[in-house]
Order: sequence, then C-alpha cells, then structure tokens
Amino acid sequence: MKLLLLGGYGQAGIALQALTRTRGIEVDAPTRADVDVCDTGRVRALISRVRPDWVVNFTAFHVLNACETDFSAAMAVNALAVREMALAASSVDAQFLTVSTDYVFDGLQLDPWHEGDDARPLQAYGVSKRAGELAALAAAPRHCVVVRTCGLYGRSGSKDRGASFVERRLVEAKAKDLMEVGSDLVCTPTSAEAFATAALSLMMVPGVSAGIYHLTAEGSCSWAQFTAEAFRLADVPCRVVPVDRQGSYGRIRRPANSVIHNSHARALGITLPHWKDDLARYLQGHKLATQVAQTGKSA
Repeated sequence: MKLLLLGGYGQAGIALQALTRTRGIEVDAPTRADVDVCDTGRVRALISRVRPDWVVNFTAFHVLNACETDFSAAMAVNALAVREMALAASSVDAQFLTVSTDYVFDGLQLDPWHEGDDARPLQAYGVSKRAGELAALAAAPRHCVVVRTCGLYGRSGSKDRGASFVERRLVEAKAKDLMEVGSDLVCTPTSAEAFATAALSLMMVPGVSAGIYHLTAEGSCSWAQFTAEAFRLADVPCRVVPVDRQGSYGRIRRPANSVIHNSHARALGITLPHWKDDLARYLQGHKLATQVAQTGKSA
C-alpha cells in the first residue's frame, strides 16, 4: 500500500509515519514548504505523479481564535483545499481520508454523538471543518473517508498551537501546587498514536466504505479529570482544582458534551483503548523518552 500524506509533520502525521515504517508501507510525506495544500495545481500534479492508494489529509487550520478572526483562511484550508484534494484523489482512483473534529457538534445532547447525528457547530472552526466534510463527500462520494477525532495529544505537539495539552500541563505543574482546570467540557481525549493506529487500520480494511467514521478513545472525562489522571500517572504533586466555567471561554463557544461514539469503526472490528489506558501508555513512553534524554542511554 502506498500513502501520500499531507500534513505529515504534526502530531498525528508523525505517529502515522512511525507506524508505517514498522509495517513496510510506502509513504510520501511532503512538508508544508514542499506543497501548499491551497495551491490546487501543485496538489493535483503531486497526486497525479505519486498515484497513491490513499491520499491522507492531516492538514488543518485549527487555532480557534484565528479561525474566528480569519474565517476565509479557515475555509480555504479546512474546506476548499479538502474538496480539491478529494477531487484529485478520485481522478486517479485513489481513496481519500481526511480528518475532522468533534467540534462539528453543538454539545447539547447528553448522550455520545454518533456519525449520523446532526452536525451543528458553534464556532468558525467547527463550521469550516463541517464544510470540508460535506465538500469532500460530495466531490468524491465513492472515495472519501472522513474520520472525526477529539482532543489529540502527542509528544510532538502542533506547529500552530505548540505543545499538546498534556505537555503544557506537565510543564506548568512544575511551578505550581494547585492548578485550576475546566470541569464543564466533557470529551474523549485521544493520543496521536491511538488515533493513527485506528486510521491506518481503517485504510487497511479491504473495500472500506466511503463515509464518516469516529476514531476516539473510549470513555469520557472532563479536562479537569483528564489532567488529574495525568498528574497521578506521572507522579506530579500538583493538585487539580476543577472549575465550572459554564462554557465561558472568551469569544469561542465550545460544545459542553463532545463525546463521540465509534459506531462505524467498531462494526469493522476497529477499537481504540479507554482514555485512561491510552494516557497511561502515552505517559510511560514520555517517561522513557525523558530518561533517554537525561542519560543518553536506552531505558
């Protein structure tokens, strides 16, 4: 199998590349400097030249405040470019996988969100990602797979947003005895490795159907609960103080409940770990990486 991976140097892209190396899968992963996904001509030429089995889009304009202030840029990356990638992939009979978000939902229902539930995003980011979903599915109805995930975190972080939520909290905890963390948003934080593993498993399903799939860790938690568990696992003495912010996060409206259920992936036998197990595995790797960095030897 051959993949053309766009956005391959963010946390999910790096995790996917690491997985493919161990499985002998060929990956072409140009950098952002090599190809601007908004440059339709270059993207089409690249896909035509590589002729992959899958075009994988891990690019995103995902800084929430920036999406509000520059909505045209958010739409250009998250919707218009996605449509063009889908069209270009289908033109060479390649499958197309693009990543979307739990933020396409308004968070008003109490139950987990399923793939077929109505998407009613609350903010510019969610609107642009939902537009990208619809545009890609319309452009390549037989070739397009949309995967929604939630709260991605990884050691590499994001080039646009910096270190991941876990990494930022661990750094902040070094200088604090107490840390206030929001308790009003419930979701399913997912490691980049778990997400990439599930995404690759989905691509390896023979004749996988086009459509929308949810790929997040199992269970649910608030960000305060998630942070407290991270500190417990990492033996960090800082105590987490849950704070109900009542949805007040500046100008950005966030869904109160963005827990999404992996119905379609589970039907194919693809499951992700519970968020606690996923976090424990991630932090064990974090400890080993820290030991190697400090000693210069394998732990």
